[in-house]
Amino acid sequence: MECIIGLRTDNFCIVAADMRSSRSIVTMKHDQEKMFHFSTRTIAAVCGESGDTMQFAEFIQQNMQLYEIKNGYELTPSGAANFARSTLASALRSRNPYSVNMAIAGFDSKNGPELYYLDYLATLAKVNV
Repeated sequence: MECIIGLRTDNFCIVAADMRSSRSIVTMKHDQEKMFHFSTRTIAAVCGESGDTMQFAEFIQQNMQLYEIKNGYELTPSGAANFARSTLASALRSRNPYSVNMAIAGFDSKNGPELYYLDYLATLAKVNV
């Protein structure tokens, strides 16, 4: 069973993930990277089907970097979470849905630390203190 954990306080967020990649009772890999830096202030922990998690997280990561290059500033954690949700929702309605769950954490200069949970059905929930 895969596990991601996210904690939010008044001053910071912490996200953690195991490094095991498994299918059913078979462990495929013991050192799978499940943490992705979307920007300098936003990070995500992902779990789900190993191919889907890597492809989806790298897609979001690359699009956030493209956004920063085009506009000259980073997306906020809330913007990153909503972009990931809309991308996942679009994929869910297509023939190739992703089986991905995410905990997205970051720090916004206006709102402080933010933590979001996104499940494979594109349900986004903000975690409050």
